Amino acid sequence: MSINLHDILTVSTILFAVIDIIGSIPVLLQVKTRVGYIKAEQATFVSLLIMIFFLFLGQQILAFLGVDVKSFAIAGSLVIFFLAIEMILGIRLYKDEIPETASIVPIAFPLIAGTGTMTTLLSLRAEYDSLTIVIGIFLNLILVYLVLRNLYRLERFLGPAGISILRKVFGIILLAISVKLFRSNMGV
Repeated sequence: MSINLHDILTVSTILFAVIDIIGSIPVLLQVKTRVGYIKAEQATFVSLLIMIFFLFLGQQILAFLGVDVKSFAIAGSLVIFFLAIEMILGIRLYKDEIPETASIVPIAFPLIAGTGTMTTLLSLRAEYDSLTIVIGIFLNLILVYLVLRNLYRLERFLGPAGISILRKVFGIILLAISVKLFRSNMGV
């Protein structure tokens, strides 16, 4: 198994767009306001465990449920499609409520390692080797950790307009990725 830098960059970019840690800054700030702090190390570590677990055991879980990877990848492409629509149009199709006793759980799951991320991991597994995906996960979680540790600095630096622009740009990238995943798994 050789390391392909182009594939690592592609996987990392896809995960970056799906995790959307930059676009999550307003939600993260809201959680931080409610609980007083965010444990960046704990949130990052729990996210890592969830992603690695699902990357390596997700396929077996699906097999147990009688779902093949291509079908899950197509379903994942649809989830990614709707995430992209949310980002581009600035709407929320999926509404979740942050509990009053918010802790690390809403950040690690579902915000960072949510269903979109897990679906994407299995979709990526259909096209890339595990080492490439694990490297992409680690690169993204380094960024996640840095964002969690520096929320207020990033908010001041980007400003509302900068955050909005980033969400739209990554929304368009995600939209293209969802179409590609759909087509490649449909055999079109």
